[in-house]
Amino acid sequence: VEIGDCVTSIGTATFSGCSSLTSIDIPDSVTSIGSYAFSVCSSLTSCTIPSAVRSIGGGAFGRCTSLTSIVIPDGVTSIDTGTFLFCTSLTSITIPDSVTSIDYSAFAYCSSLTSMTIPSSVTSIDNRAFNKCSRLTSITIEAATPPTLGTNSFDNTNDCPIYVPSGSVDTYKEANNWSTYASRIQAIPNS
Repeated sequence: VEIGDCVTSIGTATFSGCSSLTSIDIPDSVTSIGSYAFSVCSSLTSCTIPSAVRSIGGGAFGRCTSLTSIVIPDGVTSIDTGTFLFCTSLTSITIPDSVTSIDYSAFAYCSSLTSMTIPSSVTSIDNRAFNKCSRLTSITIEAATPPTLGTNSFDNTNDCPIYVPSGSVDTYKEANNWSTYASRIQAIPNS
């Protein structure tokens, strides 16, 4: 698929269910990707999201079971509900410093993810955001102040360590819903 440079947004469910689509280059003119735009594109292995994109709708890449990596451009402020739900082949993802919220089940069931870094800009992580990311070996949270955390956000994540800034370990361990993971919270190792 080639998308023309005159296109500024990819609408809701535009390519949803295109199960033979393997790759797509989104032109620099696009600033928004609608909800479910690429959902259930089960053969999609790569997708380049241009730097002009400011919003990615809920479920946009949900159930893209062959997608292995993706970079979210700087400027996106929210990772919406189920954006990468059931992306079971996703091994790496880059979350930019512009993101402030990670919504419900945003990365749930991304069972091939091995590590995750959440930048200090993130102030809220919703329910089940990373639930069932069963191969994680580490989660790093860069914020000194614990983000608001929903329930079950890090359940079934291989009991991996949750690294936080060294001066904030106790604060995280006592914070609402973070206390559930107190035994896993430790200081970010010195590099």
